[in-house]
Amino acid sequence: MNKKVILITGASSGMGKEAARQLIQEGHRVYTLARRVDQMKDLATMGGFPMELDVTNEAAIHAVVEEIVHREGHIDVLWNNAGYGLYGSVEEIPVKEAIRQFEVNLFGLAAITQQVIPHMRKQNSGTIINTSSMGGKMYTPMGAWYHASKHAVEGFSDCLRLELKAFNIQVVVLEPGIIHTEFGDVMLENIGKYSLKGPYSNLTAKLIQATKALYDKGQASSPVVISQTISKIIHASRPKTRYRVGLWAKPMVWMRIYLGDRLFDKIVMSQV
Repeated sequence: MNKKVILITGASSGMGKEAARQLIQEGHRVYTLARRVDQMKDLATMGGFPMELDVTNEAAIHAVVEEIVHREGHIDVLWNNAGYGLYGSVEEIPVKEAIRQFEVNLFGLAAITQQVIPHMRKQNSGTIINTSSMGGKMYTPMGAWYHASKHAVEGFSDCLRLELKAFNIQVVVLEPGIIHTEFGDVMLENIGKYSLKGPYSNLTAKLIQATKALYDKGQASSPVVISQTISKIIHASRPKTRYRVGLWAKPMVWMRIYLGDRLFDKIVMSQV
């Protein structure tokens, strides 16, 4: 098995950290990038290379990528995994917070991708994995800005795939379903901050209750399903363009595509 140089953003917890563990154990050179570098000390002990990075800081991105290329000579895989969920009503979430959502989920992803592409293009090989979500193909109430950012990642990735095909660079979209990570906690924190009171309080309360029930009952998929998928993508000579994994991912997207807007609306609202 070929050992590869892999960059993972958002690797201080959840899916990114779990996958980093597996890839390190497989013998790859894994650079884990996140703001909370102190939470990646265990990855360093395992043989990984934690580096502090805020994906909204372009100067920092440039410095980190150049440092990795200086050390390794090349980059084989970039997994753009950093992101979070901004939840609350469109009416109540400040636009500046919505801009921040896009800065992290889309523009941060784009910024590090821009820095890595020239190196992959020069070597005429590479794989770029962009974490979208089943939410990049469907929608839920109170998640307009999160869903909008993930829909944008989908379109961005499709265009990027066409542009990079001639340079033998693979572009893959990861569409997780409900995964047991910090995502749910951050989502609940945001929705409680903006829409716990006011005209959407009833809907907010129902959404919080449904979300807590989902996680408390242990229904969410383990991050292991993501780490296994990432390993599969990295080792594939010709990976699929999309991988839909985790609780609800495949059925929810299927329903969104084939049942039409009105019926899908009813299905979604029946859950809250």
